[in-house]
Amino acid sequence: MTEPLDAESRLAHQPRDARPELRLWLRLLTCTNLIEREIRRRLMDRFAITLPRFDLLAQLDKAPDGLTLGEISRRMMVTNGNVTGLVDRIVEQGHVERRRDASDRRAQRIVMTDQGHVAFTRMAREHGQWMTELLGDLEPAERETLMGLLGRTKASVARALARPVEAAE
Repeated sequence: MTEPLDAESRLAHQPRDARPELRLWLRLLTCTNLIEREIRRRLMDRFAITLPRFDLLAQLDKAPDGLTLGEISRRMMVTNGNVTGLVDRIVEQGHVERRRDASDRRAQRIVMTDQGHVAFTRMAREHGQWMTELLGDLEPAERETLMGLLGRTKASVARALARPVEAAE
């Protein structure tokens, strides 16, 4: 027998006594991992860019005046140290540049270059086509239903996180 593809598949070979919440979480995780792995592969193969660099360009595309390292860090939910290294590498590719912040000379703004805009526009267009391809077997009504259910899932998680944690016995 071959090794199962993912944690969800491994669980499928066990008795059905697994909690439904665990099975749901593994299904969500499996879908996310499959899509992310393929998007990472395609970005690298097609554009020689990593997913974090693509994400950085996406953030800068929404900010014509650029962003500070702190703003990027908050938007991407990563540490300032991670952002600094990421910016260093994407500056080398010519997609972004550092500029002094006009209102705070100590701060730097990261701004997309013209080359970066052209490259990101092409990447974003193909990324959209890839998502359409990967999720294309879902009917529009199914996508709408799934979006609604995932919205309720997100709200459920947020409510659970907002409740006080009970001490373990």
